[in-house]
Amino acid sequence: MKKPALYSSASRARRTGPAASPTRVPADGGPSAPGLSGPPAATPPPGPSPRRAGFLRRHDRVVIFVVGVAFALGLLAARDAMRPAPAELTQEDIDDAVLYTMENKSLPSRAARAADAVMNSVVRVRGYDEFDEPGGNEEMQGVGSGVVIVDNGTILTNLHVVSGAKRVTVTFFDGSESDVEMLKAYPENDLAVIRAKKIPDDLEAATLGSTASLRPGDEVVAIGFPFGIGPSTSSGVVSGLDRSFRSPQGKQVMTGLIQFDAAVNPGNSGGPLISMDGEVIGIVTALLNPTPARTFIGIGFAATIESAGAAVGIPPF
Repeated sequence: MKKPALYSSASRARRTGPAASPTRVPADGGPSAPGLSGPPAATPPPGPSPRRAGFLRRHDRVVIFVVGVAFALGLLAARDAMRPAPAELTQEDIDDAVLYTMENKSLPSRAARAADAVMNSVVRVRGYDEFDEPGGNEEMQGVGSGVVIVDNGTILTNLHVVSGAKRVTVTFFDGSESDVEMLKAYPENDLAVIRAKKIPDDLEAATLGSTASLRPGDEVVAIGFPFGIGPSTSSGVVSGLDRSFRSPQGKQVMTGLIQFDAAVNPGNSGGPLISMDGEVIGIVTALLNPTPARTFIGIGFAATIESAGAAVGIPPF
């Protein structure tokens, strides 16, 4: 008699339940046969790496700021792109603008601009006689003009302005006054070089020019202290070049002078004659008046800056 099996495959199947059907993939790589496998599991979207997520958490404000700046720059770029291009200026537009300015605004004259360039370098020169008796005072001998040629207080003037004075003072553009010392005298050119003992902090030296291109008819400006009044400015033109002049006393003849018609009077001596470029081209030396009156009748003379510079020893003269 055949003994029954202790374990049967049927009872084993009932206890463990149906086995999961293995997924069968077709050989051609196509979709699996229906009923042979369930739907493939969904793959979750990749998220930021832990390192990147940590960075964003730590710097969230910075990230927001950068994004905001980039957005604002984008808006500006879009606005500029939509803005119409500016119209190109034409010569007619420029001419119209210049004409409008000339008609509606008062511009300084050439003479005014030339005078402004030198005005702070012009000084009033006064000479005094001293009395020796007790309690005596000093009497002003004369007044003239000068021009600062070196910003350490070196001044060029006429010799006849300071000659014979016991004491000489200069008054600067700011009203300050100083005694001076005589450095050099050049009688043949009626020139003197003096130096102030005390000077303003912002003292300016005049720019020295050249007469190489000077012609009769060129505009000039004279600055000085006629009769002690000033600084006073007058303008005119060059009347002639290489002129000679004999002093009223007949003791001295000067040559190579500039003749001009800008008004000058006693007190202008030693002051600068200026070109329209604002450069000193001469030192006012004399005026011609055939009458006994010492007043201007239209002819003045100035030593050229070349002769003055050569006498003083200023390069390149």
